Amino acid sequence: MAIIATAGRYGLAEFFRTEFEQIKTPNTDADTRFYLGSMMDRYARSDQFFSFDEDGIGIRPLALLYEDAYTTTSERERCSLLRQIGDQSLFIGAMFPQFYSRKGIARDYFVGMGVGAYGYLADHAPLMRDIYAKLAERFAQLLELIARVCNRYRKLDAHELLAIYQHWESTRDPALARQLAELGMVLK
Repeated sequence: MAIIATAGRYGLAEFFRTEFEQIKTPNTDADTRFYLGSMMDRYARSDQFFSFDEDGIGIRPLALLYEDAYTTTSERERCSLLRQIGDQSLFIGAMFPQFYSRKGIARDYFVGMGVGAYGYLADHAPLMRDIYAKLAERFAQLLELIARVCNRYRKLDAHELLAIYQHWESTRDPALARQLAELGMVLK
């Protein structure tokens, strides 16, 4: 709720751009922050994130989106699908890492899909090639940036905190260590 209350003053996209700027991730320029803020604003609306088909509502798997992009004969459609893959990889990888980790899907999967999608767009998209190149080059750092901004406002219950700690204990993931430190835990 804190994000929504704060964002109500000047819009969700601008809220995220400001948050991304405050964290001061190296090499994250204004254009990249603008793109990320706009992406977060888009995905705040369910019709931009979920797909609707005869089976109901859901998130189309990245591998199936990739198949669609690979098999289409339209370069415009391919670029649109690859942008969707890149954006969803960034969003899902940042927002739901524990959920997908429990399903056996590693962070590297999202990084690989995102880097590949944005890398193609950097060479073939009609517009914003320089932004896509930056997104591909810094994908892992940007995924971390989004996760840090969004987790800053999230209230965790004791079970969630324990689950994060146990996951850190088994993996020693530096991102989880930073998250736990930001929550006030001293790790040894």
